[in-house]
Amino acid sequence: MSLTKAILDLRAILGKENVVTAKEDLLCYSFDATAGMPEHLPDVLVTPLSVKQVAEVVKVANRYKLPVYPRGSGTNLSGGTVPIRGGIVLSLLKMNKILEVDPENFVAIVQPGVIIQTLNTTVAAYGLIYPPDPGSMATATMGGSVAECSGGLRGLKYGVTRDYVMGLEVVLANGDVVRFGGKTVKNVTAYDMVRLFTGSEGTLGIITEIIVRLIPAPEARKTMLASFKDLTSAGNSILGIIQSKVIPATMEIMDRVTMETVENHAHVGLPTGAEAILLVEVDGIPEVVRREAATVRKVITRNGGTVKAAADDRERDQLWAARRAALPALAQKRPTTILEDATVPRSKITDMLLAIQDIGRRYKLTIGAFGHAGDGNLHPTILTDARDSEEMERVHQAVDEIFKAALAMGGTLSGEHGIGMAKARYLPWEFGEKGVQLLQKIKEALDPGCILNPGKLIPRGEGQV
Repeated sequence: MSLTKAILDLRAILGKENVVTAKEDLLCYSFDATAGMPEHLPDVLVTPLSVKQVAEVVKVANRYKLPVYPRGSGTNLSGGTVPIRGGIVLSLLKMNKILEVDPENFVAIVQPGVIIQTLNTTVAAYGLIYPPDPGSMATATMGGSVAECSGGLRGLKYGVTRDYVMGLEVVLANGDVVRFGGKTVKNVTAYDMVRLFTGSEGTLGIITEIIVRLIPAPEARKTMLASFKDLTSAGNSILGIIQSKVIPATMEIMDRVTMETVENHAHVGLPTGAEAILLVEVDGIPEVVRREAATVRKVITRNGGTVKAAADDRERDQLWAARRAALPALAQKRPTTILEDATVPRSKITDMLLAIQDIGRRYKLTIGAFGHAGDGNLHPTILTDARDSEEMERVHQAVDEIFKAALAMGGTLSGEHGIGMAKARYLPWEFGEKGVQLLQKIKEALDPGCILNPGKLIPRGEGQV
């Protein structure tokens, strides 16, 4: 009965066309891009058009004690948007306006439903870029990217999402609307609330407006493909490039499993006889690009690799399209693709690559490794079949081993995918019990009724809905 009343209230606020209850229409909101996660139908989908409507939806959720699951495009890879307790999925896709581009202050103001690629296409007219570029940037939204603090291929030189978020408008768990930050380059007023909500995965508030920093687009760039006969040589080249004081815009690695799969999928001429490849791009003013490209080539050659530079933009675009195709290509090999996000200090990248290879052998699993080698962020990708319970047990054991190895090397559970449901049980391994208790206190302070994305990020002690 309370759900029926809640739906009537939501229709009064949003209009019938923005409140969906038909099960066949709700089905695609019962899961996200994360493999191996439980699916659950929401009771209702709402698509607000304004911050005022978002706030009113949250008030209805409080009134009827319904959970609220904020959602963008659902491209996240940690089970972060699955409505595991039913309730309301709050899609922000219709709040998709670029409200302002301010080239004088190198700032843009956007609604959460703006697609990342759309923002970059828009600001390119001003000679500017928004650097964070997750692999799904053609479909991922700004709101989801901020909520997950996503990274991307340019993270090595330019940083991740939190490095570009200057201000936020947020709807709190009680329906209040608050604003933090702004256009100023410097802001140390009180606690850093912008950073608190960035990466909070929808568990502390719903982001309804974002102020982001832009930077000038680089004048020139050079993209190189390097191939190696073994992982150690590739890892040593990564360290050697950084130690030579060159910070590439992007430095990506693919192991043999990933590379062969991508080549079969994309047919771009990757050297499938190699054990590993690096894709390296340097950018900046032309003379710096020439000097840095020469240094990169020298380091790779010294470590036994061979280098080929992209001759033009067409070849460059092909190479990066191949890299972005890594996950969809691997996903075609087996019915289930478990993509992880272990991250280590870059000085440990070779050790982590070898550890992943060893774990695959010991558990008799096919594991492709690719990722952002320059910042230590690797994506071990296990190809399996969720219908094979015996193999899935080995998969779970292998995932445990991967995270144990990363943490033992001074690494972290996630470099860019977030925690969601997929990794919540591992949090005590990294934070300890006292650290987890502090996270729980923050959650309880901002969302005492636990209506915002319950069951995510915080492993326990969330209260009941």
